[in-house]
Amino acid sequence: MTAATADVLTKIKRFLAAGPTEGLRRFLREVHYADLAEVLPELNLAQRIKIIRMCEPSKAAAILYQLDRSEVKELLEGLGEWRAAAILREMSTDDAADLLGEMPQEERERFLSLMGAAEAEDVQELLEYGPDTAGGIMTTEFVSVREDVTAQEAIEILRATAPDAETVYYVYVVDKENRLVGVVSLRELILSAPATRVADIMRTEVIRVDVNTDQEEVARIVAKYDFLAVPVVDARNRLLGIVTVDDILDVVEEEATEDILRLANIEYEGRYFESGVVKRATKRLPWLVALMFGELLAGHVIANFSATLSAITALAFFMTVMAGGPGNLATQTLAVVVRGLATGEVNSRAVLGVILGEVRVAVIVGLVSGLVLAGIAYAWQGQTVLGFIVGLSLALSMIVAAIIGSLVPLVINRFGFDPALASGPFITTLMDVCSMLIYFGLATFILHRYLI
Repeated sequence: MTAATADVLTKIKRFLAAGPTEGLRRFLREVHYADLAEVLPELNLAQRIKIIRMCEPSKAAAILYQLDRSEVKELLEGLGEWRAAAILREMSTDDAADLLGEMPQEERERFLSLMGAAEAEDVQELLEYGPDTAGGIMTTEFVSVREDVTAQEAIEILRATAPDAETVYYVYVVDKENRLVGVVSLRELILSAPATRVADIMRTEVIRVDVNTDQEEVARIVAKYDFLAVPVVDARNRLLGIVTVDDILDVVEEEATEDILRLANIEYEGRYFESGVVKRATKRLPWLVALMFGELLAGHVIANFSATLSAITALAFFMTVMAGGPGNLATQTLAVVVRGLATGEVNSRAVLGVILGEVRVAVIVGLVSGLVLAGIAYAWQGQTVLGFIVGLSLALSMIVAAIIGSLVPLVINRFGFDPALASGPFITTLMDVCSMLIYFGLATFILHRYLI
């Protein structure tokens, strides 16, 4: 919480202590809804309800959408049906769909019944689309005009519909069957002669997305073309809605959070910290148990080289370095490759270049790290062979780590799966096994070939 937000909380508490007054109401009108949403959890339920009641319905709707979903239900119930209905009606359809879509079916139907028939129908339509698709995140509140109207008529339509629209910077042009045929900007409409037909000034090459397009792909399109909104159409090219840039920011945050959790082998849909500790534990436990068996495999590898370890006991001192160094490099490589795949910097045509580039990096890092470790081993034990073994093993392990860290997510992505599934703990465990094989395999080879 910033100093400014903390000041907002202090003032609200002071107003509440004096009793709900017109001063508090005026103060709430001046404070941004995002700041109110941040400080609201610091108040008790009765105080939160008072604050929401004193806000305009449109502002209350914006505040509720920013809150954790676990807090919204009790607030709506505490506000009473009339006030809850007024707030839900003020929400944009996509925000209402997001909010209600995370509730159990029975509660969702109850809150939908509080909304007006038209609003409830729009929200219900959005709920039928997949939550991670263009249809699931689009809004049906946009401005469209027929292609045969004039610029003046289009501006009149804009004046009438703008208060309910999510954005008015783009005016979409449709034909008699509501098929998207063009787009015209607000600036173009204003600068055109009043009698100019929209069909004569519109752009017909419209970037659009299908209603079933994955939200991540929609985000890429909006970022690529610097759009404020992108139209959503069905299979027959009928205009269904638009996805605005504010929704894209939510998508980017959601996808980044999902990838980060997957990199840690944590599968979770929605807001992670809103779930209970038992649910969080059950999400982690299967992977942790599976990885435990993977580490046991690494231990089995070491056990098979017990004779080598007995011959040079100093090898045991460097085992943690052999496991940790390459594992860390593999995780770093995995992170940059997964990030590249997510942003589009890495594609199927650049697979070989990506792998070779990461291997070159690993060669440099491995040689430098290997020489440093070899010097430490020689200085400690005075044995040239020990320094050679640990130095070369570390360098080779790091090269293998770069290959695994870049190749595994690329292969997973090639088969259509999320590359974040090639998670850090999985890669680290795999590298533990590989590093021990390289380390003790090289030590055994040298001992048997040259020293025994």
